[in-house]
This record gives sequence, structure tokens and C-alpha cells, in this order.
Amino acid sequence: MVNVGLLILRLTIGGLMAGHGAQKLFGWFGGYGVEGTGGWLESMGLRPGKLWAWLAGGSEFGGGVLTALGFLNPLGPLGILGSMAMASATAHRGKPIWVTAGGPELPVVNIAAVTAIALAGSGTYSLDEAMGTELPRWTFPAGAAVALATVAFAVGRQSEQAQIPEEEAGGELAGGTEAQHPV
Repeated sequence: MVNVGLLILRLTIGGLMAGHGAQKLFGWFGGYGVEGTGGWLESMGLRPGKLWAWLAGGSEFGGGVLTALGFLNPLGPLGILGSMAMASATAHRGKPIWVTAGGPELPVVNIAAVTAIALAGSGTYSLDEAMGTELPRWTFPAGAAVALATVAFAVGRQSEQAQIPEEEAGGELAGGTEAQHPV
């Protein structure tokens, strides 16, 4: 039953995160694509916005696909962890925890779920099991450290960018307001 539980968790979290990334990368499922997402990220001080849009969309889409398939665990969960940590530290920062108040409730749940998958392994019903692939155990803590260091760098840079007057940053920012764009 544990392996069925891991399969359900992987398919749900992985599938939804792949879809979330597809919104950012391709504009699928009502998303804004790289251009719109990049403009929104720039409006939050993440520059260059298009680069951050590719990174966010790529880690969500790629991480979601790898997680759903149970392939190369823990690389998929690490991609999702990085993106959700970034969302918590930027778009949801300073808000109460609950999603109804714009807080990081859902990213925190996603982080917990992918951490559990990374630590438990992909399970019997996975490509890792079928192909006999197994990454070293140290991959998850090392990858999590890199992901969190990247988030810290981006948040620090975002704070620096917020101090630059709009005229010096290149004029009017594209993408509308952050309240109008979902993470």
C-alpha cells in the first residue's frame, strides 16, 4: 500500500506542478507564457524577468514530469522545492500563511510533499524501479542546499533592485501588478 500511496502522491504533485510550469513556459491552461510571466516577475523586482520565468517554469515543468514519472529521484522534487521556496520568499512574502490571504500555504504543502517523495524514494511503480536507476543519497541534501542558496541570492538581489528608482531600471515595468498574476 505504501507504493500505491507514493504513486498517488507523485502523480498528483508532479502532474499539477508540470501544469503550473506549462502555464509559465507555454501559456497553457490559462497561463501567461514566458513573456507575461517575465513581466510579472520584473514587477516584483526579479530581473531579468524573462530569465527568472524560464527558471521557474523549467523547474516546475521538468520537476513535475520527473516526479510524476518517478525518474531520477530526487531531481524532480528538488526542482519543485526550489520553485516553491522561491514563490514563498517572493510572491507570498510577508503575508499570513493562508492562501486565502495570498500567503504561502500551498507552496509550503508542495515543499513538504516533494521532500517526503525525495526521502522515501519513487516507490515500486516508477521508472527508477523499472530501469534500476538510483542517485546517491547525498543528492537531496546537496541539491536542497543549492536550491535554497539560489533563493537567498534572488531575494537579496530583488531587495537591491527594489531600491533602484524606476527610471534607472529602464522605465515602466511590463506585466501589470503582482496581485493580478498567479504564481
